Amino acid sequence: MKVILKQDVLNLGEEGDVCEVARGYARNYLVPQGFAMLYNRANVAQIEARRAAIEQRKGEKRKAAQEISERLTEQELVFSMNAGESGKLFGAVTSAMIVEELGKQDVVVERKNVDIPEGTIKSVGTHKVGVKLYGDKETEITVRVSAANAPQGESGASASEAREEAKEPEDNAVSQAAAETEEAPAAEESAGDASVSEENNGERS
Repeated sequence: MKVILKQDVLNLGEEGDVCEVARGYARNYLVPQGFAMLYNRANVAQIEARRAAIEQRKGEKRKAAQEISERLTEQELVFSMNAGESGKLFGAVTSAMIVEELGKQDVVVERKNVDIPEGTIKSVGTHKVGVKLYGDKETEITVRVSAANAPQGESGASASEAREEAKEPEDNAVSQAAAETEEAPAAEESAGDASVSEENNGERS
């Protein structure tokens, strides 16, 4: 059956659109919730009387969506999560977390409008996520996830690299101690030989 949308409805249409929907969907949800009204002569006349204002609102929403899209494509959403050495997260970045982060930037979207290709982000690195803004306007945002539990030096060394670097001084110290241990008997032996030589020289004189 036909209905006239009284406001924007996700995946259906915008305010003022005439849509063909299932009878149960219209009578049990759209109309009772105030999202739509039945398509008839009186309601068509009512919506047409408001058409100019509706089209103006649509234009403003599209302009705002375009501005938001341009702003989001120029920046990253950054998350710091605990992860294993392989880069797999001990948890996941979810659409709810992305919605919350976008809200901090005054971008209001619903969770169902956030499209993470694999459902959630489960590894460190840079990921692309789709976001539906208004009407058919969509944008792609960059989400960067780093390992919160990995010590990072100025060069961005990984945890394993940091451990190897920490191990090197220990190895060097052990090697140096072993070398000194080997040199000590040799020095004592040389000193003993020199003493014997001096005693022999004394006897001959």
